[in-house]
Amino acid sequence: MSGCFRPLPLPFYMAVLGCFTTLGCSSPPTPLPSGIELIQRVPYLVTTVNNHRIAYLDVGQGPPLILIHGFGGSMWNWENQYSVLARTHRVIIPDLLGSGLSDKPEEAYTPKRLVEFFRQFMDTLHIPQATLIGNSMGAGLAMAMALEFPERVTGLILISGFPAQVETSIASPQYQRFLYHRPPLWLAKLGNWMAGRRATEKILKEIVYNAELISPTVIERSFRNRQRGGFLAPLYSLMDNIQSWEGQYGNKLQMISHQILLLWGEHDRVFPLEVGERVKNQLPHVEWHVIPEAGHLAQWEQPALVNQFILSFLERESR
Repeated sequence: MSGCFRPLPLPFYMAVLGCFTTLGCSSPPTPLPSGIELIQRVPYLVTTVNNHRIAYLDVGQGPPLILIHGFGGSMWNWENQYSVLARTHRVIIPDLLGSGLSDKPEEAYTPKRLVEFFRQFMDTLHIPQATLIGNSMGAGLAMAMALEFPERVTGLILISGFPAQVETSIASPQYQRFLYHRPPLWLAKLGNWMAGRRATEKILKEIVYNAELISPTVIERSFRNRQRGGFLAPLYSLMDNIQSWEGQYGNKLQMISHQILLLWGEHDRVFPLEVGERVKNQLPHVEWHVIPEAGHLAQWEQPALVNQFILSFLERESR
């Protein structure tokens, strides 16, 4: 990449790695913890997909919904959705390969690899079809599944993502600097401990519009999860392969045949509203809503409104 941006101090990069779209991510200690910290402590399940442990929630009964977190994310990004949606549906929320409590093998995390993993995950849980709900990069994975395996997808609900031209769509100058000037992986691993709680809070304020929601508890959870380690190599690989998204899937969005609900935070600082408008215009069969007073994690900042849109869409789709 060109050198048009001035590199930031190492602690900033470490905070970005822990918080990019997720309010934190965690890696699996041995043994794995007994529960994850959502609104309350919740037990989770572990399955094996292609010889790798995958942690996930599986609650409720009915038509299956799979909720997909974004870059560096974790299943708890959906802490305000799982119990509401589980009243009428089976809700599955995985930590994707390389994220959260799931295994993080040293391999190339290409879009094709993630799509194949996701298909294998559905096969392992004996889910022939599901409605996919994705946030940010998770929305990109959902759209890629709809293009690669359309018979496995019944509908798409996309929240703040995923544009065809990812790198040029990111508006935040801080995140642009991070993408173009991230330190070498060995240095990132060495310096991870340097990122303090103030740096964590700074990055959270880039992702979450309403700063009042960034409580000391949220900051501590994000900081603690980031310090567990083990997540840097997959994130670096995802960034190294992100440009291949456009050629493989991003330039084919108009070919998606499924009904789509597209939600976008009014004050998204990562992919601003005009990016959402562009994504909307690329997608056929789309229902579009702007979520007021919300940033990149609209489902976390405005759960009541987002849940209302999701449930209404699912009800119409079931008719």
